[in-house]
Amino acid sequence: MNRRTDSEEAFRQTGWPGLRARLFHFYFLLRRPMTLGVRGLVYDRASNSVFLIRHTYVPGWQLPGGGVEIGETLEEALARELAEEGNIALTAPPVLKSMHFNRRASKRDHVGLYLIEAFRQTAPKLPDHEIAEAGFFPLDRLPENTTPATLRRIAETLGAELPSHYW
Repeated sequence: MNRRTDSEEAFRQTGWPGLRARLFHFYFLLRRPMTLGVRGLVYDRASNSVFLIRHTYVPGWQLPGGGVEIGETLEEALARELAEEGNIALTAPPVLKSMHFNRRASKRDHVGLYLIEAFRQTAPKLPDHEIAEAGFFPLDRLPENTTPATLRRIAETLGAELPSHYW
């Protein structure tokens, strides 16, 4: 074990206290479930362009991303979604830029927005059952039907605007 794991182990609850803590977590999961998602602003500084996707099941161009699965970190979810939706592989850690409450999705949905500048695209993303289109777009020529939330996130991340608390 490494030193960090040893120090964390001292705070791990076992026996009845550990079972009680797990039962409380289960109760709160049933009582107050929350969803958590990630989106990635993949920015190619050389061409001043961003990667956007258009889903088959919702309108508009958006930043790639999706839900965080059970047992997955935000960064693991982001890497998975970027690979699935754009054939994009991270070549350095992404930078968490902001967290947002997505009240349009539900009363309990939150989204972490990451900036990705170190990446490689392994192949162009071809259409499939989930992604109708995907590609890089210059910032001054974004698709006409780019969602308002996507435009706000780009302006907040790459411009001088402060991030909103809301998606």
